[in-house]
Amino acid sequence: MKTIKFFTLGCKVNQYDTQSIREKFLSSGYKESGKNSKADTYLINTCTVTHRADSESLNLIRRAKKENPKAKIIVTGCLAELDSARIKKIGVNSIVKNKDKNKISNINGISDFKAHARAFLKIQDGCDNYCSYCKVPLVRGRSRSRPLSKIVQEAGRLVNKGFKEIVLTGICLGLYGKDLKPKMSLVRVIDRLEKIDGLLRIRLSSIEAGDVTKELIRKMKNSKKLCPHLHIPIQSGDDQVLKKMRRKYTSRDYLNLIRRIKKQVPEAAITTDVLVGFPQEEEVNFKNTLDLVKKIAPLRTHIFPYSKREGTTASINFKKEVAPEVIKKRVFLLKNLADMCSLKYRNKFLGRKLDVLIEGNFKDNPFLWEGHTDNYLKVLVRSNKDLKNRVVHPRLIRIKNESILAFRG
Repeated sequence: MKTIKFFTLGCKVNQYDTQSIREKFLSSGYKESGKNSKADTYLINTCTVTHRADSESLNLIRRAKKENPKAKIIVTGCLAELDSARIKKIGVNSIVKNKDKNKISNINGISDFKAHARAFLKIQDGCDNYCSYCKVPLVRGRSRSRPLSKIVQEAGRLVNKGFKEIVLTGICLGLYGKDLKPKMSLVRVIDRLEKIDGLLRIRLSSIEAGDVTKELIRKMKNSKKLCPHLHIPIQSGDDQVLKKMRRKYTSRDYLNLIRRIKKQVPEAAITTDVLVGFPQEEEVNFKNTLDLVKKIAPLRTHIFPYSKREGTTASINFKKEVAPEVIKKRVFLLKNLADMCSLKYRNKFLGRKLDVLIEGNFKDNPFLWEGHTDNYLKVLVRSNKDLKNRVVHPRLIRIKNESILAFRG
């Protein structure tokens, strides 16, 4: 039997795409190789959002070639879109661009999600925003939405497979439906998915501030299935920098949005992304970012040092880059603040009993189980029983690093 291995870097959309490709190969007679076994074919789904992602993608290709020099290597994903020359130098059999992924993926969508307790469901691809620092629209193309009927069918298959939580994902999730005829909204998708028996939770992946509508906030307030958690990138808390980034909001817009969400859904979790060291970012600009993050107090803050991406507006127009040592210092300061904000948010829930969907063992400890609440608190529950994929209702006792220890009973 022919064997294959899959490697994925990058976003939830990439992980979804790999699962779709996996199902196509397995249905065609391939067997997936184990971690310590070499394969006849390697499928590498790459990322190009940062220089580091480029390097990791190329290293994965080299690793596959080293593991089995005679294997067929297929490279797809965002790095393959504009940097095929670099990939060819390593020596691969096939480079498949994003627009041609449908030739190697399962066009009917997915029916499972390997090694995940929560299933990602792609409802949209591409982006129309063209932020000045971002290469994604160049490698993913314009926004494209999937038909609602296919989304509902796919969600049904995943629930039948045993998944209790589905994460709706896309490159720019809030653009969903604007290209369809008639137009469709993200809330309409949620409405339809709420009717699926056995689906307990619907979570949104990442959504832009301008796409968080009053309708969506009302839905979150009233829904019994939509998780009270929104990942809304900030990128910067300074209006000058936001304008150069081509972000479509001001720091006040963002703060007012969070306040509206909290007024309607007081315990909603906010997670976010911040880009540090954008060209020409001065100390005063960075201080404004710190001030905004402090006011918002996110549960989690993903911090990205600025990475110059060839072909973007920022790489062409903004030549004055921030020194690496300055970026490193700012990342350190922001991380300390982010940790304090996270602690402040999590402390509010100590002593309370909350539903936790268990995802698996914590670091292979057979008596410690890890899962998340609907508002994305990471919780550890001690039990000598198998709790995987079960919803438990423990009391949250104390904070342990990034998690909260909880006890049942």
